[in-house]
Amino acid sequence: MDKIFNLQQLINGIQLGSIYALIAIGYTLVYGIIRLVNFAHGDFYMLGAYAAYFTINFMLAQRQNPYIIFILLVSMLAGALVAFLSNRIAYRKLRYKPRLSALITAIGVSMFLEYFTSAIPAIGPSYRPFPQFISMVNYNIGTAYFTNYQIINVSISIVLMLILTYIIKYTRLGMAMRASAQDKDALRLMGIDLEKIIDITFIVGGALAGAAGLLSGLTYPRILPYMGIVPGLKAFIAAVLGGIGNIGGAVAGAFILGISEVFGYSINSIIGEGIAYAILILVLIFLPQGLFGKRTGEKV
Repeated sequence: MDKIFNLQQLINGIQLGSIYALIAIGYTLVYGIIRLVNFAHGDFYMLGAYAAYFTINFMLAQRQNPYIIFILLVSMLAGALVAFLSNRIAYRKLRYKPRLSALITAIGVSMFLEYFTSAIPAIGPSYRPFPQFISMVNYNIGTAYFTNYQIINVSISIVLMLILTYIIKYTRLGMAMRASAQDKDALRLMGIDLEKIIDITFIVGGALAGAAGLLSGLTYPRILPYMGIVPGLKAFIAAVLGGIGNIGGAVAGAFILGISEVFGYSINSIIGEGIAYAILILVLIFLPQGLFGKRTGEKV
């Protein structure tokens, strides 16, 4: 039993949970304001990874040193841009239509991004090795070990989450985002442009997903156009587990899911792969509002 439940699994679970958290925040931000489960969100993560891939390879070909902060900004910009365009082109016209229309459109946007990306000759449908532009360093704590990649992964995730928390809690923009989630009519009466707030919400969520794409490529060094499907679904489950619409809940749910998944893998790979879906079923049956969500008459 000690060989299964050990510090090594906890370290790996926290690292995996930090990636899920960045994606899950985007799900919960968008759902909190327009009640849309944006299944294309995992593809913003994929595009962030490809933006980093091409930028790093270009800089290495030019004999330049690709600094992690610069690559991070490029990934976030790519995710934010595609998220913004998705909202403007696909979702905005469906704002006051039945929710099922927007949900089906989100699935369509997701499939379009995946197949269109795989059709680009420079990308293709196959795996590509992600450039390891930072030398790997191993550290030990007793019998457990971790790498500088995992430190970078968790550190960047925490910094981005702290910045987002500050924006949401202490800025006028964050106040407007919270108000739009509670009472859109009151927001309009105060002269605040709701569509602008929604645009910014998509941009913030897409940027965080793009950052997750870079961190994933760095830690699991191979990428492909369909890489966002499973992590996107699991991040959605994390958001549901924490209480979709609740940012802190999404983060907590992501870490719980990441740690549970790694512990599951240490027992059996099938258990590890399926544990997220088992959690989703149990949450929807016994705790539909999630761990930190408010009880309503509506299930996600």
